[in-house]
Amino acid sequence: MVSSQKFPVPSLPLSPCGWCLPWERAGIVPWHWMSWSHSMALGWNWNCAMEIQVPEEPVVALFGHDATLLCSFSPEANFSLAELSLIWQLTDTKRLVHGFSGGQDRLQDQGRGYANRTSLFYDQLALGNVSLLLRRVQIDDEGSFTCFVRVRDYDSAAVTLQVAAPYSKPSVHLEPSKDLKPGDVAMVTCHASRGYPEASVLWQDSRGTNLTDNVTTSQVANEEGLFEVRSVLTVLVEPGVTYSCLVLNAVLRQHGHASVTITGQPLAFPAVALWVTVALAVCVVALLGVLAFVCHQKIRESCREDEERTGKSRETRMDGGGGTCWGTLGE
Repeated sequence: MVSSQKFPVPSLPLSPCGWCLPWERAGIVPWHWMSWSHSMALGWNWNCAMEIQVPEEPVVALFGHDATLLCSFSPEANFSLAELSLIWQLTDTKRLVHGFSGGQDRLQDQGRGYANRTSLFYDQLALGNVSLLLRRVQIDDEGSFTCFVRVRDYDSAAVTLQVAAPYSKPSVHLEPSKDLKPGDVAMVTCHASRGYPEASVLWQDSRGTNLTDNVTTSQVANEEGLFEVRSVLTVLVEPGVTYSCLVLNAVLRQHGHASVTITGQPLAFPAVALWVTVALAVCVVALLGVLAFVCHQKIRESCREDEERTGKSRETRMDGGGGTCWGTLGE
């Protein structure tokens, strides 16, 4: 779908450069451009019969690749390239991106950063294709570009450039990664890099629960303007639960997925704890054995004492009764 968004001509003072195009400021505007701009300065009304077409939707360009900003018009039958004057400039700052007039490029006032990066489709200019080729797209190129075209009449329209870069495949890791027990606190970190624009990060577990509210996400741009995203999810350890991270690039409709599962192995008791448990069990068994032995000895000693006391009691009774008897007989 194309559009022809008109940009109203502002109220202009009588100064010849009260409202100047980039070439006019540099004093290199062809006579037909000069007469056109001066006529506007005098307040003449232009009825623009020309209509140019540009895309209504933003042009999405991959970082580091070439992009084509589409702009075209329907030339008349007797159209000559010598009549064509074309300017591509930034809509907000009016910085010149590319100029063409008199059958050749006009790049004297081209903005910094665009040198050797712009070009027209010269073999298609006579057909009305005045699109701009922008090479090696950078993040700073994102924004609105205005296409000004004049042959006998004048028209302009804006094209929006949206820069995008796919994120690397996400990676996740668990910390700590061992000696975990159910109920321990662990952190699951998801990382992806070199993407643009900022990503959306979603988390969920193997039960389908949305965990996004429990995360801390940071996105930092490098010197090229590309983002590195790091998202940290804090969880309570549960055996066999899988935690999944989804990194979304809305412009490219790209998503990357990564997950980590807390298996049963790290949930087992650590080796040290196992040896401590075994040692305690051995000590308890040994202690019980010692107690049983002591109790047995005590019982035996008690039985001997009882037997000894019983024997002495019998001897005493026998000795006492005999004496009495012998004493009686003697008398």
